[in-house]
Amino acid sequence: MVEEVVGVVAAVGAGALVYLVSAARVVKQYERGLVFRLGRLHGDVRRPGFNLIVPGVERLRKVNMQIVTMPVPAQEGITRDNVTVRVDAVVYFKVVDPAAAIVNVEDYRFAVSQMAQTSLRSIIGKSELDDLLSNREKLNQGLELMIDSPAVEWGVTIDRVEIKDVSLPDTMKRSMARQAEADRERRARLINADAEYQASKKLAQAARQMADTPSALQLRLLQTVMAVAAEKNSTLVLPIPVELLRFLERGGQPPASERSGHTESPGRGEASGHAGTAERAEIGERAVDLTEQAGEAMEQLRRAVEQ
Repeated sequence: MVEEVVGVVAAVGAGALVYLVSAARVVKQYERGLVFRLGRLHGDVRRPGFNLIVPGVERLRKVNMQIVTMPVPAQEGITRDNVTVRVDAVVYFKVVDPAAAIVNVEDYRFAVSQMAQTSLRSIIGKSELDDLLSNREKLNQGLELMIDSPAVEWGVTIDRVEIKDVSLPDTMKRSMARQAEADRERRARLINADAEYQASKKLAQAARQMADTPSALQLRLLQTVMAVAAEKNSTLVLPIPVELLRFLERGGQPPASERSGHTESPGRGEASGHAGTAERAEIGERAVDLTEQAGEAMEQLRRAVEQ
């Protein structure tokens, strides 16, 4: 009798254990569970953790609640300004209503993918090439609204949409490169012209300042010579004022009376001779003074070069 009772208890325990194992379900933290009893949605959404169902009568369907990253295949289209492009994007979405995502649509992932491709082709046709290249934030927002409108009924919300790449034909790339190069060259010329204008104004101010103070020009000349000599050059070019050469040339020419071919009276000739002698003496003295000044300048230059 005792053995029969023990056998019955063991059989009941084994059956309960088998039932518990077949009825036990574990829902993970990032999942939600839907229970279908004889094909009909039953009860509320099961929370994460340990859950029990009726084996053979109920079936548990798990739904992932994480954000899904779905790449959108590249779509080829013609922009509003008649340029053929290929654009690919990526969609970030997640399920917010598990019951609607399972009951209202057969496969919400496939539905979101097809809607994203259709919306991407539509946004290409409505946009211009410049918008696709430089104004992507606005296009991303418009694309997100186009996908999110039907996805609300599927229990899915679009978190973000990003256009990844825009592929252009090779001819269009070359044309854009030439345009950008021409624009950069135009800006470079404008900057160079503005620099020349500012430099000319500064040089004019410097010329007026040196005209008021002639010694400033000599000091600037000495500084230039020192800068050239610091490079250990074998040749030194020294500019000489043109006025000095003209003065020396005038000093070496005969007086006007001697150059004239006609004869004068003795009295006038004697007076002209005295005047010519005085003028030549004065010219000689000035030439000597200029020669001495030139020698002193050369000595200063030599000292500057040696230093």
